[in-house]
Amino acid sequence: MSESLPTSFGPGDIRRALTILMPSIEPYWERSLRDYAAAAYQVGPKPDISATRTRAMRLLQVVVERAALKAGFDRDDAISAGVQLALAPVLQTGPHCLLLYEPDAFYTHLFSLLGLQSKRRRWHITYAGSTMSFKESAKKGPGWLRLEGEPLNLFGLPRSRMDGHSICCFGGRYRFELSSSTGGTAANDTARRLLAELPVSVFPSAAEAIQVANRSLWISHFGGLADLVQIDDFDAADLIADHLDDPQSWLSGFVSAEQGTALVPKEIERLNAGPWAGWIRRTTDFFWYVGRERVSPLRLNNGYLHCAGLADVMVEFSPDAIASAIRDRKLLPNLFMAFLVLSILPGTRALGGCRQPVYLPLLRHLAAICIDRSGDGDLLDALAQDDYPGMWGHRVLRPDFGEPFPDVETVGVSQLLEAYGTVPLIEASGDLASFTSDRIWAEMCGHLASGVIQRWSAEWKWSGV
Repeated sequence: MSESLPTSFGPGDIRRALTILMPSIEPYWERSLRDYAAAAYQVGPKPDISATRTRAMRLLQVVVERAALKAGFDRDDAISAGVQLALAPVLQTGPHCLLLYEPDAFYTHLFSLLGLQSKRRRWHITYAGSTMSFKESAKKGPGWLRLEGEPLNLFGLPRSRMDGHSICCFGGRYRFELSSSTGGTAANDTARRLLAELPVSVFPSAAEAIQVANRSLWISHFGGLADLVQIDDFDAADLIADHLDDPQSWLSGFVSAEQGTALVPKEIERLNAGPWAGWIRRTTDFFWYVGRERVSPLRLNNGYLHCAGLADVMVEFSPDAIASAIRDRKLLPNLFMAFLVLSILPGTRALGGCRQPVYLPLLRHLAAICIDRSGDGDLLDALAQDDYPGMWGHRVLRPDFGEPFPDVETVGVSQLLEAYGTVPLIEASGDLASFTSDRIWAEMCGHLASGVIQRWSAEWKWSGV
């Protein structure tokens, strides 16, 4: 680390940083996890001051309804899921596209269930981001699950089928195997029991396999507590296409305005030249290109999205062309575009992981610059009135022992909720290793301590705190 940063830092430094950036969390450190979860889900419908926001929420409701229908719910149920989102706009964005019993996903779902139960809400609506890639060396992430202390390969894939391959790409043949590093399907007793509950079908993408498995596992073990609706990046892309098909949508006008779209990459570069560096990376401009095995970054140049190394990939940056490419499953949104349509425009609170409490306010800062340029004063006013549009809601519960699946087999989800719900947040969140192992949080602690970054910094104006 540089000399201006602390040579070491721990959970106390992270808690102080979070309290500075999100002062509403301060009274909850010593209160129960259930109390904090209730606060995360304590949100009501937005004031009707922006036609743009009303239209954006209605389009998001339609996407939720489609996802519910795809999950097997009937029309009335699907409509009720959309209505709940409009009346209580909260979206869990933390678990990404991980198997339900992967600890990072499982304990976040428990946290959400505590919040949902406190408000007597039926629907657990999640954004399962699916542009992630397999990783072989760390034996973590969407291709792995640890059972009986052993890392197991979900699909029995060799390294050549994992490193750098995106889980959302189609054209593969994915079947659950839970194989060990030494080979062999369902290598231990716990794995064999779980494998018996997983779908036996062959799927064209790992993301689809995981989502179908999660629906089945949820019904078996969580069904009496809440109903699950999963939105993935293809759903977010379809939502963008729905916006672009509507000439009255703010997003349609934004894509049509070349000056407006140029603001985003320029402002990202400015952020990365100062103390906010690294929180929003310019990995791709607005969209990813979906190839057979991996997603590739695109750059906006002279009105077209180009893909380096793929000369035949060129998409005109216009509403019609982008919507068409999305419908053809060629484009997926980047972080800015996904959160724009899922959270910022409709006014949905997003509950995310260790980096989201900083990058979402910065994404809102980017959006506010574009909205101001567009002249939509009502939408800008709506953004200014948002009440905590992003909260820490993933990896909040971090037990340092046990494995989720056998715990559910022996104890049950309801008893786990009772046990964890009474634990103070400061204890339930554990050693905050996902923060303290992240260099960017060390830098943030240093910037907050020195006053380089403050809660009233211009870039933090749209955080809603």
